[in-house]
Parts: sequence; C-alpha cells; structure tokens
Amino acid sequence: MTKGELKELGWDSVDYICVTGDAYVDHPSFGIAIIARLLEREGFRVAVLAQPNVKADTDFTKFGRPNYGFFVTGGNVDSMVSNYSVTKHRRAKDAYSPGGVAGRRPDRALTVYCKKIREIYGDIPLMIGGLEASLRRFAHYDYWADCVMPSVLIDTGADLLSYGMGEHQTAEIARRLANGEPVESLHDIRGTCYLAGLTDLPQGAVSCASFAKVSENKESYARACKIQMDEQDAITGKPVVQKHGEMLLVQNPPALPLEQEELDAVYAMPFMKMYHPSYESQGGVPAIEEVEFSLTHNRGCFGNCNFCSIALHQGRRVTSRSMGSVVNEAVRMTKNPRFKGYIHDVGGPTANFRKPSCQKQLKYGLCRNRKCLAPAPCPNLEVDESEYLELLRRLRSLDGVRKVFIRSGIRYDYMMQDKDDSFFKELVEHHVSGQLKVAPEHCVPKVLDYMGKPHIEVYQKFSKKYFDYTREIGKEQYLVPYLISSHPGCTLKDAVALAVFLKRNRLRPEQVQDFYPTPSTVSTCMYYTGLDPMTMKPVYVPKDPKEKAMQRALLQYFMPQNRQLVLQALIKAGREDLIGNGPDCLIAHDARSFEASRIRKKYADKREPGGRGRTPQNAKKPSRYAKGTKKQKPKNKGNR
Repeated sequence: MTKGELKELGWDSVDYICVTGDAYVDHPSFGIAIIARLLEREGFRVAVLAQPNVKADTDFTKFGRPNYGFFVTGGNVDSMVSNYSVTKHRRAKDAYSPGGVAGRRPDRALTVYCKKIREIYGDIPLMIGGLEASLRRFAHYDYWADCVMPSVLIDTGADLLSYGMGEHQTAEIARRLANGEPVESLHDIRGTCYLAGLTDLPQGAVSCASFAKVSENKESYARACKIQMDEQDAITGKPVVQKHGEMLLVQNPPALPLEQEELDAVYAMPFMKMYHPSYESQGGVPAIEEVEFSLTHNRGCFGNCNFCSIALHQGRRVTSRSMGSVVNEAVRMTKNPRFKGYIHDVGGPTANFRKPSCQKQLKYGLCRNRKCLAPAPCPNLEVDESEYLELLRRLRSLDGVRKVFIRSGIRYDYMMQDKDDSFFKELVEHHVSGQLKVAPEHCVPKVLDYMGKPHIEVYQKFSKKYFDYTREIGKEQYLVPYLISSHPGCTLKDAVALAVFLKRNRLRPEQVQDFYPTPSTVSTCMYYTGLDPMTMKPVYVPKDPKEKAMQRALLQYFMPQNRQLVLQALIKAGREDLIGNGPDCLIAHDARSFEASRIRKKYADKREPGGRGRTPQNAKKPSRYAKGTKKQKPKNKGNR
C-alpha cells in the first residue's frame, strides 16, 4: 500500500492498482480486499491506493504506471450515502476512514478517481466495480442532485463496469488483459457493462427506454426499472441495452454465483483481518470493530425488499460457505490475541438463510414478478434451518469461544414457516446479546406491500413466541424493531397508525430510519416517479420536509423533543382523539392548550381526507371574561 512496501518486496512495478474510497482494511467484509487478494492469487503484483488525494497527482503516480490497468471502487457504500445523511447534510463521521474522520472521500468518488486516472494515464485499461458502480450502471435517479443521471460508465469514462459480486469477472478481465487482449475486446464477459455503437446490438438483447426518455418521462423510467429488475437472474437474464446519446449501454447477463467450493476458496485467502498499520497512529478504522470477530457464512438474499440494494448487487440466489470453512475461520480467530471469546455475528445479508429458497430456481431461475416471502410465503418455499443450527452448535463448542451472537438481520417470517422450533429456541437461549434486531419496518398492509415486506401479523406471532421462549429460560431479553418512515405509499395517517401500534405493543424504538432513496432500487423508482414499476399504478410519495419530519417524529412520539411535531401531525391527520390520557393517546391531555388551538386553526383546511371535522378559520375565540362582568381572581395562584 506504500512505496516503501513496494521496495521491500523488490518490485520495480505493479500489474494492477486497486483504487478505493475507503481506508484499506484487509478483511473479506471489504470488497476491495477480496478483489486485491483475488488478483494476488491469480499471480499478479497488486497495489492498493486507498482514499487518494485528488487535488494532486502524487498519490496516483507513487506506484508508477501499472502494467495492465486499474480497478476502481467508491468503497463499501455509495460515496454519496457515505458523505450525506438522508436530510442531505454532510455526515460528521465516516466509519470507513481513519479515526472515523469525515471528508477523506470525494462526492461521487468513482467518477472523480477515474477522471484523475484518465488525466494522468490516458487510455490505460480502466475497470470500475463495487456497490456504487452496481447501483448506477443504468440511467438512474440521483437523490442528491434531484435529477436523472446517465450510467456511471458515461461519467467515469471507464472501459468496463463490473456489477454484482465481482470475483468471476475480475479474474477473467485480469487474465485476458495480461494475455495481451485489448480492453475493447472484453465485451463478452458476464456480469459486466460496456459502451458500444448504436449498431452493435447484442443478440437476444432487451431494450429499455433511453437516458433522454427516462429523464423527461417518469412512466418510461418506471417501465425501464421493471425491465432491469426482470433481467437480474443469472439463469434467465438477457442482455439489456439502454441508449445514451449516440452510444449504447450494454449490460451482459449477470455472472454466475460462486459455488460453495469457490466461496470457501475466497475466504481461505490470507487476509490480515485488520486495517493497514499506517492507520494506527490516526486512531485505526472504526468499521473493523463490528466485523473483526464476525463470520460471514452466506451471500445473496431471496427476501428482496424493495428498498434494499442487495438484490441488485449480491443477487437473490443464496450461496453458502461450507461448515468446515466457517469453523476453520473461527478456529483461526480464537488464536488472535485480541479475541476475548465472543464471536459477534454469524451472518450475511440474512443470517438464517443457508440454501436457495427452492430447488427449482437452480434450473429455471428465480421467479419474476413475485417474491419468495412477501406478502405471503411462496408455496414452493423450502424452509430448513437445521444446517445453520448445526453450524452454530459447532462454533459454540470450540475451545476459547464463550458466546456466539447473531447480529445480522434475521428473517422472522422465514423462521415462522419452520415447523421445527429447535433453531428458534436455541437462538433465544444462546445467540441473543440482550437484544435481537428484526425488521418489521411498518404495520400498515399497503405500506408493507410497497416495501415488499410481510404483513405485521407475522411479526406479532414471532414476537409472542420469542418472549414466551425468553420467559421459559428466565432471561431478560428484548426485540429491537427496525422501522422506516416516509416510505413511498405511507401517508401521515399510516404513520399515526404505526405510532399507535408501537404504543399498544409497548415498543419505543431508539433509532428510526427515514426512507433514503438510494440509486436504482424499486422504492427509489416509486419515490421519483410516483408509480409502482411492477403495476404502473400511482403511489403516494411523502416529499414535503415538514410531513417527513412529522412521520419520523410519530415513530418516537414519546420523546419530549418530538412533542410539537407529533401534536401538529395528529391535528393535521384529524386524530385529535389521540391527544389526551386514554390508553391509545400518544401525547398527554395538557396539549389541548393555546398551542394546540393555534395548530388546529393552521391545519383547519389542510387535514387529510377523512379527518374528524374542521375548525372554521374565522371562528372567534370567546373572551375569557364576558363584557360587563367583574373580573374574578384565580382561586389558586400557584396553578394559574
């Protein structure tokens, strides 16, 4: 990673330079670490250029011109999500930077890095990948610019875009370039995108609306989104093309998922499992803390929530490491002098998935236009958590291991389909660190349908069973629900309904996520177009900042600082029956004050349909003392 290390190795040049927007952490939870180690395994000399200074050439020239090319990523997270909160304010901290200090990664890092490389090295082979590339490979709505942007291939000037988990395509690109093939000839690699002339249409390709069309027509954008989603399966996916001016963006079919032996080989590479020593004096890299003593046992997620980017990047088909591979990694972990006996997580995108949702998909691919779990489980769903349970038992039995926790997302709807409660019982008894995090997200059926989540009754049944088992073993444990406010389809009344649900179930979430429109997800398409791309029906989208603040405050109605917003929300929604001292009331009766009266008047003509009456705007409040009567002194001055 440094010029000094280059000299120590006796290298006079490097074959490939991997550029990343994150600090360099040599751990398989970091995409660039896998790519760099994979290239090393293929026999190449690799340098990692982490968070280079783009205001000068020095960082980009310290290793010299690479023999074959550059692989560039914005980092583990889209650089705009890393740099900005959902309210578009700059984040004060960055867990992927030394010392957690923000500002080391430029906005739209992928584009900035590539332009700098082109400026210095001209037409050198330039490949982009990682999450930022995957999510921005087609024309996409950009929340921060509030407009539709072209494929990131256009903006970066890169030769190839590797989307998804990139092991297969990276190895093939690297080998073929080293064999002397020009980068322009590498247009037949699965899991990649490239730019071509308008006449170079691949055989069997599916066309979606052009960049110009989706920029001006929201219906075209929504239809293009559905086409792109339909072709994400490695078995059934066809090439997809999208016109960008006089160029044609071509997406080849997705790369085939790694088989178990291949995934085991990835995790057997000699990762240091730590950030580079040069960061020690800067306070280390905070992102290592959660993953250093965690184990990833799977990849992919057939849950396929509409707001999640996993289906676009890791895919819906689940691939798992062998139990031997995971256990061997845990044994090595116990030898680490920093290990205190606690394995923090055994998970992945979804912890309790070990196998594909059904065997049929291995031959015919995953179903289009339907989900495996929502709104109800598919009849073909195969539920079996026995292998995952066996893995946890083996890890618990290792010398030096005191506790094995699960902190990745658990799909409780999948658990509730398991007729054998062995995993459920042992999860509660052995693998909860006081709190289990689950993601019901909302309680209103139509909102959950827009999210692609199961209905709330499943969560309620799960919750009852969870606390029943917790009481049986005599422990005090909790459920921590993840919730999203202001998701497309969620009205203010729906947010009020969720607040009432939380009150009735005695849930007080410490953290609430306002919906964040990340590039290219189905939910982001709804946010931008106001259409559900799967049905082309209109969707209500809360965009007004004041309403979004009200929806978020309702989910934490119990916090004193949210009182004013909750009061406004209840009056605007026509739910003043929830102001008072009743069992369902969200704020106390003393809120019916001059403040409430003022707010009631403000929203008199702005209440949502179905509100409980209006206060006439010109209604005059009677004087406290009628004209001509003697003013009476208050009986109790102290309570005045």
